[in-house]
Amino acid sequence: MTESVFQAALAVLECCDVEAKCQGAGRLLKRFLANELTLDAADPPKAIPEPGRPGRPELVSPRDLPRRGLASREGRAAFIHALAHIEFNAINLALDAAYRFRGLPWAFYRDWLTVAAEEARHFQLLQARLRELGSEYGDFPAHNGLWDMAVKTDDDVLKRMALGPRLFEARGLDVTPGMMKRLKAVGDFETAACLKVIYEDEIGHVRMGSEWFVAACRERGVEPEAEFLRLVKANFPRQLRGELNHEARLAAGFSRDELASFRGV
Repeated sequence: MTESVFQAALAVLECCDVEAKCQGAGRLLKRFLANELTLDAADPPKAIPEPGRPGRPELVSPRDLPRRGLASREGRAAFIHALAHIEFNAINLALDAAYRFRGLPWAFYRDWLTVAAEEARHFQLLQARLRELGSEYGDFPAHNGLWDMAVKTDDDVLKRMALGPRLFEARGLDVTPGMMKRLKAVGDFETAACLKVIYEDEIGHVRMGSEWFVAACRERGVEPEAEFLRLVKANFPRQLRGELNHEARLAAGFSRDELASFRGV
């Protein structure tokens, strides 16, 4: 019996080994593009309170994470670790989208398996940089905010596309240029180069989320920009506070009118 993309995605999603998950995400995309996986769904998706992850890092509340500057080696390692943790969760988030949401076009699964493979590459870039600084993923505490959002949106692809790519991941587009500038200011051009790769890929990820969000809205007869604002206000209004990267957000599928409307959130 041919394996389904849903079975294969779940296996990688539940994998706890970091390296195996990264390699599995890449293989999964190759298998899907080679038509080795079907879109037949024998079983409905199950709730996943926690995806597969290693025993470390320790997960704590965001308010309990210590603040460290970038001037010291340890401070930069902690900063890179926080980014690596986001990318690790992003692998799981993309895999969960491919596993959870059924009956969608073939291109939906291609897109989110592509994102999973690219997030795995991002994690590996940051892991390599961490090792150059004498640290490993798991050496610092982290928080689980991104997966908490995944659980909150596991019942609706429209909500997931709005609050995952278009809200949380788009926030990364706003702050990454500033991060790169700060890293260069302390002479860490290597980490800044990693962030440049990630930043350019993330524009594409957010654009995919925008496209699938708009498609879901049109299918349900709701106006996308008004629906996005409604979902943000109802769930995570603080996420739109601060400066917005208009250039990157426009490239990622936001409109100028939509960006202007965020001022009232």
